[in-house]
Amino acid sequence: MTQQATPTRPAPRSRLRRVLPLLITAWLVLEIWLLVQVGSWLGGLTVVLLLVAGVLIGGSLIKRAGLKALSAAIEQSKNPQSQQPQTGTSMTVLAGLLLIVPGFLTDLVALTLLFPPTRALWRAVGRRAADKALRSTSAAGADPFADAMRLQEQLRIHRPDGKVVQGEVVDPEDGPRGPQGPDTTYRPPIAG
Repeated sequence: MTQQATPTRPAPRSRLRRVLPLLITAWLVLEIWLLVQVGSWLGGLTVVLLLVAGVLIGGSLIKRAGLKALSAAIEQSKNPQSQQPQTGTSMTVLAGLLLIVPGFLTDLVALTLLFPPTRALWRAVGRRAADKALRSTSAAGADPFADAMRLQEQLRIHRPDGKVVQGEVVDPEDGPRGPQGPDTTYRPPIAG
């Protein structure tokens, strides 16, 4: 019994997925331009020292956030009845990662993640975006995990042109089965 593949049309890309490469490119161009401007104003060595300082401060922020989360987890394990405290480690880790990335705009965004008033603003924006994404996913009835599993199954079974590849799996430990040597049996040509 042969299985025929039905051609599937890829899902339309969301607006963000279409615009994201352009936004990343614009961000990189802006970062490089800003680095050149600051370098011409302060000097190249100063810019390099500022970038190294950003890496060191970002690494220490990530380390501190990790230790804070670890101590909160230990406290929670000692007293399971207590509410888990809000440590804010995710924002601190994100700020640390942004400080490690070379560039002054990412450093500016990282600083806004560290100060309490702007941190609250970022949290509100994140919650709103997560709620919107959750509503659009549940409203459409789409299950991203199921879609990914179906795609993986399709890629595993079908060739890129959509045709099913028929064949037999041979265990390499058992060796080849059947007659050894060249096949000398006559086979009539296939009429087409």
